[in-house]
Amino acid sequence: MNKRTTVFGVLYMCISLIGIAQQQVDSTAVEQLSEIVVTDSRFNLKRENSGKTVIKISKQDIERHQGKTVSELINTKSGIEINGSRSVEGQNLGYFVRGGNNRQVLVLIDGVQVNDPSLVANEFDLRLMDLNSVESIEIIKGAASTLYGNAAATAVINITSKKPSNETISGQFLTVVGTNQSQDNLKNNVSSFSNNVTVSGTINKFNYLASFGNRFVDGLSAAQSDTPEIDPFSRYHTNIRMGYDFNSGFSVKGFLSYDDLKTDIDGYPAPTYTFSDTDDRYYAKQKRVGLSPQYVYEKGSFHINAAFTDIDRETVSDFSSYHKAKSYIVDSYNKYIFNKTFYTIVGLNYGHYNSVFSEEESFTNADPYLNVVYISGHGLNFNMGVRLNNHSEYGSHFVYSVNPSYSVTLNQGYIKAFGSYATSFIAPNLSQLYGFFGANPDLDPEENATLEGGLEYNTKRGFKLSGVYFNRTEKNTIIYTTGYENADTVAEVRGVEIEGQFDVLEELDLTANYTFTELKNGIRLRVPKHKINTGIGYSFSERTYVSLQYQFVGDRVDVGDVKLKSFSLVDLYVSQRILNNKVKLFTNVTNLLNEDYFEIFGFTTRGRNINFGLQINL
Repeated sequence: MNKRTTVFGVLYMCISLIGIAQQQVDSTAVEQLSEIVVTDSRFNLKRENSGKTVIKISKQDIERHQGKTVSELINTKSGIEINGSRSVEGQNLGYFVRGGNNRQVLVLIDGVQVNDPSLVANEFDLRLMDLNSVESIEIIKGAASTLYGNAAATAVINITSKKPSNETISGQFLTVVGTNQSQDNLKNNVSSFSNNVTVSGTINKFNYLASFGNRFVDGLSAAQSDTPEIDPFSRYHTNIRMGYDFNSGFSVKGFLSYDDLKTDIDGYPAPTYTFSDTDDRYYAKQKRVGLSPQYVYEKGSFHINAAFTDIDRETVSDFSSYHKAKSYIVDSYNKYIFNKTFYTIVGLNYGHYNSVFSEEESFTNADPYLNVVYISGHGLNFNMGVRLNNHSEYGSHFVYSVNPSYSVTLNQGYIKAFGSYATSFIAPNLSQLYGFFGANPDLDPEENATLEGGLEYNTKRGFKLSGVYFNRTEKNTIIYTTGYENADTVAEVRGVEIEGQFDVLEELDLTANYTFTELKNGIRLRVPKHKINTGIGYSFSERTYVSLQYQFVGDRVDVGDVKLKSFSLVDLYVSQRILNNKVKLFTNVTNLLNEDYFEIFGFTTRGRNINFGLQINL
């Protein structure tokens, strides 16, 4: 069966199941109308009052993808392509959201911005995250710079850590072992090991959580060759969180985390400068500490999210480099609710970013911002914001967003129309200005503008369908030729995203999404024009769950105008709970059909692999 037939088969299955879902009446179906979203406004709003199609990955979703990484899970959502997540474990990740790149995606952990000033894109490295330490993930797509500042141009990924248990003490232990092999070497040797231990609890007004996770993966070479040299990967993640509720109005939370990543990599050795097997290595250590006090009063609350990050990175190769970076971030804001219809946020975000190249370089930003949410009670809603970016090198830049929506209540749910127009400002990063390779201190900032509009239909019967059209323009896009420079042309990316969730029966659920991304001007590498994700899950009982996931990625273009062909992947997951649900056994099989493909030209991708896991709750 060719790929085109497969794609149309999947679409036909989705449409058929939509029809079935509309005919089913299930009194015990999950009522999605009560779902709460936060990231697009920082208020707890019902989804029907939100002007965005917020992607919410719940605790249950995470538990049904155990054995995978954070990037692999996020990569199943519409409008998103996490390039490198299907390759060798240590592969660099590209965050391509709506045709954008890493510089335009902002990552939050528990509401606190995270990044690395020494990286070219100043992004957070998702390879450092342990999925087993995550409670939930919210993703908003489109420009969100008025609320979150520089870099929030195509998406904000808000990761929420696991919460402390309400019991005095509780624990969870998880271990996963599996294979790590390419399509032409299916020896099924155990080469992948993951472990996570979490202890948490609440004692009177004090709560705590401590977790440790490690991951080691061996068996594959980053570069495809006849005599591959193995490139192992290891990561350690330690996270300590504590909180104290002084009274009903005042509480403080703090955290301390340490991440250690080591991986062998392949590169471009002199004098040939062609990609090949090498003995190159990459090391990264990251220490983070933060404090988040909160004061709640009658009609509002005051919040401070403060964090310090210290980073050491080293690349050992023919072009060795060492990076040491620090960042200080303070985001303080006041949330005030005038009444049931009018919500406001006034805040000030400060960031100081420092990195050592040939000399120590730094920049700061101090951004006041205002956001207003209006919920009329008659279906009409507005989410509007303004922000003044004050950058130490580039002066002041004003950004704004307007996001109206209108919902109509139906007998079994609602239908909602929404739209938005938002601008973003993205300053060049320290590495682009002063780094070791291709630095250009004369770069201009990027300016983005995003227009989008869509519809969402949601029912109490477990049926949700949404579609959105987006158009994004970029001025002064920073590109790399012989060095970093601003592109002369105005880049334009447009596309369509369609998402569906259908609880056909109480035991059966189906999810599907399709993304169309088209580049009108400019250059975008490895971004597929068409991408489809579908999933079907069935609960044979309260203890037994099985799911099948399908992903289609269309043709792409890589460096040197190399055409990468489309590919299809199928994953299988099975879990069984025993001993009063205290123990869970699970297995997942990725690339079940052993598809042979390139994700990045010349780099190895994973073939059929199987993982076995054990989770114990105490």
